[in-house]
Amino acid sequence: MTQTLAETRNIAALKRLRLTDFRNFETLDLDLDARPVCLAGPNGSGKTNILEAISLLAPGRGLRGAETEEPLRRSDGIVAPAWAVFAETLSENGDEVTLASGLLDGGRRQTRMDGKSASRGDLARRLPMIALLPEHDRMFAGPRSDRLKFFDRLVAANEPSHGETLGAYEKLRSRRQRLLDQGRADPVWLDALETDMAGHGVALAAGRLHALARLQGAIDAAKDNAFPKADLALDGLIEAALAEGAEIRAAEDLLIDALSEGRSRDAAAGRTLTRGPHRSDLTGRHREKDQLASRCSTGEQKALIIRLVLAQAQSLASRGGVVPLLLLDEACAHLDEVRREGLAAAILELGAQAWLTGVEASLFAAFGDQAQHFTVEQGRVVN
Repeated sequence: MTQTLAETRNIAALKRLRLTDFRNFETLDLDLDARPVCLAGPNGSGKTNILEAISLLAPGRGLRGAETEEPLRRSDGIVAPAWAVFAETLSENGDEVTLASGLLDGGRRQTRMDGKSASRGDLARRLPMIALLPEHDRMFAGPRSDRLKFFDRLVAANEPSHGETLGAYEKLRSRRQRLLDQGRADPVWLDALETDMAGHGVALAAGRLHALARLQGAIDAAKDNAFPKADLALDGLIEAALAEGAEIRAAEDLLIDALSEGRSRDAAAGRTLTRGPHRSDLTGRHREKDQLASRCSTGEQKALIIRLVLAQAQSLASRGGVVPLLLLDEACAHLDEVRREGLAAAILELGAQAWLTGVEASLFAAFGDQAQHFTVEQGRVVN
């Protein structure tokens, strides 16, 4: 029996999605219920564009990190003047809430909630979401910065203020680097910047540690299924100090000293090599095999990351009472039938409105009629 949104209002879900001049969609208007949404179609048909549009209803630049004008529809050499994404959701008391994001005249993007400007925190609380993309398949074997960015997004889904803290820290770091690059920075001004950086940086590291503990707890508590469990850890100067019991002030002093001592090196390198929270790393081990995740096969790494995403969704639901919306781009690709069935079972048990893409409808067979199935054909969506 299909659940209605009214019966599942603790789920972050869309009941309507409308696009205008977004990527290859001139228009799109979908009416939905709370079930998972499966989008099947050939490569280049626009499946990921739909997920990107949804992601722009959350803080940030979306799952592609696009510049404001990139999503504009282009056809026969003509570029649309604006793009828009509109969605209807439900609030916790059952009232409809509208979210809209788009490029306005003058090249400025604006995101609104019920017609009013919305803060990053408002958006994150209203429609918490977690995205998993094909480039994450070998995340544990890839660049450290990609793992950290992925983890910070998970943390921000659980704690909206984390994104604001990260943004403030990065702005201060960029400002400090510009002063160092100029070569004539006032030491007093640098002292002030580095003190502010330390405050935000320690808050950033503390937030990561708390989120990691909740995530690891969710992984440990989950029942065994098709996806292996991972033992996770954070490798960072400040995270290590806090984990060993350092007081906040002592951790701030540690970062202040590191930044001060690293000025000459950072100036010469043209980037911040000092071991602040921006250079931390997320590591993992395949528990059953007792092997570093980075040394596991691509399929095993993907299975570990899917487990991680599902555990984070469960942690968020348990802590905040809202099951997040999941954006799973090509999540079923390279999964065998057992794991495809396991993914469907886990999503249905969680009760999430997961948006999944794939080149063939058969990839979603395990959902049966417990999901909404659509075919995407070159900027059109049909049932």
